[in-house]
Amino acid sequence: MKFAELSVSGAWLIEAEPFVDSRGLFRRHFCRDEYARHGLDPTIAQGNVSENPKRGTLRGIHFQRPPWTESKTLSCMSGAIYDVVVDLRPTSPTYLKWVGLELTAAARTSLYVPAGCGNAWLTLQDNTSVHYYMASSFEPGREGGIRFDDPTFSFSWPFEPAVISDKDLGYPQFDPSAYARDLRA
Repeated sequence: MKFAELSVSGAWLIEAEPFVDSRGLFRRHFCRDEYARHGLDPTIAQGNVSENPKRGTLRGIHFQRPPWTESKTLSCMSGAIYDVVVDLRPTSPTYLKWVGLELTAAARTSLYVPAGCGNAWLTLQDNTSVHYYMASSFEPGREGGIRFDDPTFSFSWPFEPAVISDKDLGYPQFDPSAYARDLRA
């Protein structure tokens, strides 16, 4: 596995190193020791699969508030996504910065999102599936979100989302002061 740190502190693109022979292809999808060597949280508390039948489906931007922040590793198992990671850690050198990148099933790459960051993806193809491991279990009532079009961040999406949940559309504009107060609550 090859690890490349992204412009958001602690976020990593993980490239598989597949072994191919007459039987097909084999690759490691996760390795606790490799994660630990790169300073990534190797804990897996929960695994999720998101199946998205329509191109243009947006999920996020989601996060969990402390102390239930969660790191996660995402992989596109079919289709393609444009993924955004936004740094919501007030003590981070990249606080309020974001990075966007494409993950495809064909490329076999994964994305590590550090705890304390928000995450979203937009499907680029019909019938896109995303598999992700989370280092913490989901904690109802501690989740939060940011609108995909929040002017605080000026996110750049490849195209306008076509399918968005009412919940994701209902998030208020991000207010760093209110967010900091919420973290202390």
